[in-house]
Amino acid sequence: MSPLLLGALGLGAVFALILLQVPIGFSMMIVGVVGVALQSSWAPALTLLANEPAGVLSNVDLATVPLFLLMGTFATIAGFSADIYNAVAALFGHRRGGLAYATIGGCAGFGVVCGSSTATAATFGRVALPEMRRRGYAPAFSTGVIAAGGTLKSLIPPSIVMILYCIVGKTFIFDLFLAAVVPALLAIALNLVAITLIVRFRPEVAPVLEKASWEEKKRALVKAAPVLILIAGVFGGLYSGIFTVNEAASVAAVLSFLFALVRGRLTWSNLVLGLRESASATAMLYVILMGAFVFGYFITLARIPEALVGAIEGLPLPPLAIVFLLLIGYLILGAVFDEISAMLITLPFVLPVIVKLGYDPVWWGVINVVVIELGMIIPPIGVIVFLLHGLARDIPIRTIYRGVTPFIFADLVLLSLLAIFPALSMWLPRALGS
Repeated sequence: MSPLLLGALGLGAVFALILLQVPIGFSMMIVGVVGVALQSSWAPALTLLANEPAGVLSNVDLATVPLFLLMGTFATIAGFSADIYNAVAALFGHRRGGLAYATIGGCAGFGVVCGSSTATAATFGRVALPEMRRRGYAPAFSTGVIAAGGTLKSLIPPSIVMILYCIVGKTFIFDLFLAAVVPALLAIALNLVAITLIVRFRPEVAPVLEKASWEEKKRALVKAAPVLILIAGVFGGLYSGIFTVNEAASVAAVLSFLFALVRGRLTWSNLVLGLRESASATAMLYVILMGAFVFGYFITLARIPEALVGAIEGLPLPPLAIVFLLLIGYLILGAVFDEISAMLITLPFVLPVIVKLGYDPVWWGVINVVVIELGMIIPPIGVIVFLLHGLARDIPIRTIYRGVTPFIFADLVLLSLLAIFPALSMWLPRALGS
């Protein structure tokens, strides 16, 4: 059997198991073990179930995952999301669409201290959506802005998606964090431009509100100061080289815990609940990575990447055209499957092709994160869209999708710019000699 046919069968088997409701980690383990057994024997195949999990559990870089998740848990308990939103709303709420700008700014700020896009969207669905609706903002516009703001988290370090990519793709986490800075700022800018265009051509979706007094602005900024201290202390230390990524994650978790404690918001019940949720998410991610490494061993043993590179080299297409074909494939795949799952399953196939085409794996990591952003809001299965519908049952899903459509176009523009101009991602790591 040719390597390409074997790879296609393996990939199809994984997706078939996922459709049968088998968890992604176990799906990849099953296919990986069976694939290795068919190529050699069951004895070495079964040893993968011991060797690969041991390697994942002993990976020091993965320690950042539970720490950043804990940081997000304690930041939520401390009420940082409301503080950031209220501060930005006090400054810009009087402009047309001001609360929408505040939501994007608040999501970006909270995303720095929260480890999850869905958690960011859910938090602002509870904080911003009632305020926007109470002040006359259109439901479609309000939910569209919150969905777009939630997806920003994936591109704002520290990002769990970036960490997963780096672990599987064997790339330095700090390099990807640096590479994501400019694309993240560009994503925020494009979302703000989308809001500006919407409120200009459809002013009825966002009424003009009363301007906050200087005293109200001062109170809101003072209340949001601890968030700025956390961001400056942790990520200033990280990007200046004082902290490693692991140390920054530890400091972030401890500082957010102390802020929640000092503010009197930390109780035994929400502490236990937060620890349980973080432990559950961490265990799920560890199982997924174990499956990805077992599946990756099967892919490598079958020499599928080399065969795929050879096949693509024979295509009469320039590298950029191949990249866009891959992106179209990811977007189609993301319309049916979870984008993170699609990334981890296909990375052993796709990354060697990207490297052979002359692109940097760090740049492809940024591209993957933007694709995952799109997958969270693109129909028919946009996880953040369904999450917001669960928080606001009276708003139909089609209304939320209508509201999020301009922001899907903004993300497509971002994806195109990053694909055509890789320097947008790579100039900062190269300038800092990373």
